[in-house]
Amino acid sequence: MPLVEINFDGIVGPTHNYAGLSLGNLASARNAGAVAHPRAAALQGIEKMRSNLALGLAQGILLPHRRPNETWLARLGATVESADPTLLANACSASPMWAANAATVSPAPDTGDGRCHLTVANLATMPHRSHEWPETLAQLRLAFADSRHFAVHDPVPPPFGDEGAANHMRLTASHGAPGIEVFVYGKAGGAFPARQHAQASAAVARLHRLDPARVMLVQQSEEAIAAGAFHNDVVAVANEGVLFTHEQAFADSQGFYADLRAKLPEVQIVEVPASRISLEAAIRSYLFNAQLVTLPEGGMALVLPTDAKEVPGVWGWLEEMIAGNGPIRRLVPVDVRQSMANGGGPACLRLRVVADSATIDPRFLVDAEKLDRVAAVIAAEWPEDVTPADLASSLFRTPALAARKALLQLLALQELI
Repeated sequence: MPLVEINFDGIVGPTHNYAGLSLGNLASARNAGAVAHPRAAALQGIEKMRSNLALGLAQGILLPHRRPNETWLARLGATVESADPTLLANACSASPMWAANAATVSPAPDTGDGRCHLTVANLATMPHRSHEWPETLAQLRLAFADSRHFAVHDPVPPPFGDEGAANHMRLTASHGAPGIEVFVYGKAGGAFPARQHAQASAAVARLHRLDPARVMLVQQSEEAIAAGAFHNDVVAVANEGVLFTHEQAFADSQGFYADLRAKLPEVQIVEVPASRISLEAAIRSYLFNAQLVTLPEGGMALVLPTDAKEVPGVWGWLEEMIAGNGPIRRLVPVDVRQSMANGGGPACLRLRVVADSATIDPRFLVDAEKLDRVAAVIAAEWPEDVTPADLASSLFRTPALAARKALLQLLALQELI
């Protein structure tokens, strides 16, 4: 069977809320304390997946984690009842919905043993995300259990922060050909932390047995991090032989481009000039936090948030780009406003895996009919409204746990309960 690109989207969990936990994520800070709508958020994610299926793309899912994370609280000497509001908010975060941070993925054509390698991200920089990896690892080891085709690695140990695929890009002549894997790390970002450590990126490249000649470690610009690009996928995205990026995404853009062209002469670089779209506008619109995908009929489409239409100058530039007959031929806006309000666009919600779908546990793969059944559970079980204050109430937590259990039972994934 041929290798295909499969996008694994994180289903938004029933404790989705706006607690403002993510330093450097401007949307998260801006909406702290607001009323969140978990049911609407999850259904928006389902509709995004339906849109991708309609484009002819393969689609998978990753599941919400158990929240609150009582095991993590216990290791801190706390319980759900005794934890202060901030600690409880960290234990209840629905951030596993952003599957781009689940792991870094290297497909079989790139690796020394001809298997697809996945290293679960440690997410060590942010407390609310640092306890995700054990449950993420459990899901990855189920979904990609066939050791003939996959190698699933434990996280890089702290203190080297690793944020997964959100700081990783792969460029290649085609999905079946060996690729150039670009690991983007940060050093500083003004008042905000740089979340991806260069040592973590280098470690993942070694664990995946990548050819050093086909690996690039590239520094994200301090300006981008300071402006709110806490992950590289907020200012750049790549697919096959195309890099779509903001002019100020990297510390040394021209040096990076030159090195990339030397390794992949056919690469097409679509750079958005800062004179047309500022870093502030790029981050507010999340036009780069998009899924750049190859369509079955040929050509590429950019699956991007509807919010990109609302930031002055952004949509007009995108239409000019499409009219210019470049490699990106189609714009596909999707409504993921509930995720966007916490700082996660279409690309944040998915982990891209290039593999033979027949080698993956089918419980993690979806079609339109399965999405209908998932949506029915969400519509019946997910809470409609949540505030950070609700997290302390057993009247909220008990139904939220039951909602997650109902979804896992539907998908015959009881071992994750």
